[in-house]
Amino acid sequence: MTSFGFGRELVDRAEGAWVYMRDGTRVLDLSGGVGVLNHGHNHPRILAARRRFAEAQRMEVHKAFFSPYLAALSHNVAELLPGDLSISYFPNSGAEANEGAVKMAYKYHGGKRNTILRADISFHGKTLGAGSLTGSAENNFRFPGLPNIVVYPYGDIAALRAAVAAARREDGGCDVYAIMVEPYSASSLRCWSETALRELRELCTAEDIVLIYDEVYTGWGKTGTLFYFMRHEGVTPDILTYSKSLGGGKASISGYTARERLFRDSYDRLSDVILHSTTYYGFGEETATAIEAVNVVVEEDFPGRARDIERVLAPGLERIRQRHPDVVREVAGVGSLHGLLLGGGPKILDLAAKLVPGFSGDRQFRTKLVTLSVIAHLYRQHRIMTYYSPNAENPLMVAPTLMIQKEELEHFLEALDATLAKGLRRLLTSFVREKVAS
Repeated sequence: MTSFGFGRELVDRAEGAWVYMRDGTRVLDLSGGVGVLNHGHNHPRILAARRRFAEAQRMEVHKAFFSPYLAALSHNVAELLPGDLSISYFPNSGAEANEGAVKMAYKYHGGKRNTILRADISFHGKTLGAGSLTGSAENNFRFPGLPNIVVYPYGDIAALRAAVAAARREDGGCDVYAIMVEPYSASSLRCWSETALRELRELCTAEDIVLIYDEVYTGWGKTGTLFYFMRHEGVTPDILTYSKSLGGGKASISGYTARERLFRDSYDRLSDVILHSTTYYGFGEETATAIEAVNVVVEEDFPGRARDIERVLAPGLERIRQRHPDVVREVAGVGSLHGLLLGGGPKILDLAAKLVPGFSGDRQFRTKLVTLSVIAHLYRQHRIMTYYSPNAENPLMVAPTLMIQKEELEHFLEALDATLAKGLRRLLTSFVREKVAS
């Protein structure tokens, strides 16, 4: 982050899509907190809900007493989700949500199945379990993880069918207890086709495999529907995981919601009720915050806001691609989640990759350097903050809060156009000089 200057400045406060610095300047935040800030910085309704909770000296109800906040949040989430997705658990992080979902899937089969499938391009967290299910360039060190993980190409239903067929026990039964899927991959800007999702759902139903959708980043309106999978009827998962904007940008809370039958078969007996629990599960202030965050998502029509943002960003970024085809290879995205795949630059960059310590084997070095130079210029010269995804093809991400205004988006597009008009050679030279000097 210090490559962009972010790490060398102090923030004073933040509001909406803006970050106000100690030196009196302000920065337009196009990062959206990497999925956390659908509500923007310090949404007034979120602040008010937390203030009411504190001023009333509410108890952080947990375990010993019935929690009305936990019950209300679980009820409200169930009301919004399709089918019988109705039993929820609320830990702190997306990784914890995914771990809990996988654990439930394994318990559902009573430990009689041993294989789990995940995509080659995926991001499910960085704990030992979730990290072993993550197929990202960020995982450059092999830690111990879950056993019997089989990797399939993202979105490839034929390859996934083959993987399921190969995971057969000696008695002919299926050995796959769960399949992890990101219907829309926020880190690579790829999606499953509707046809593939339907076939996936049918396969999991036929083989009694627990289908887990990870919408930690893409949930709560980010992609133009409440959750990405909800744009297609009949593809509902067995467990849905989510986090990030569930906390309204102020609370650390995640969740996973399961079909009632799945939960009851897994844990609904006295001997099993504490097989999965955490100290901060359903913490009062966090769940009260999440209740209001979900209310805001619905009442302020976050999916509609995301579609409005797409109507500005999609054609605007495409115009920039056409104006700068030597730099912008592709534009992708949906709702308030977009990105540019950049390229080009002098061939000497390939030689530099072999000489720079730590990057000799990085095939994406040229792409990264080009992308970082654009991000750095946007921040340094235009006071606009973007970021890049370290997964797959390293797109420059444009994923603003859903509170952003049309004129702010247009300001960003003008700044990006002006930045690329500088030319790659000047952008790269400036970035490298600043990096060397720092």
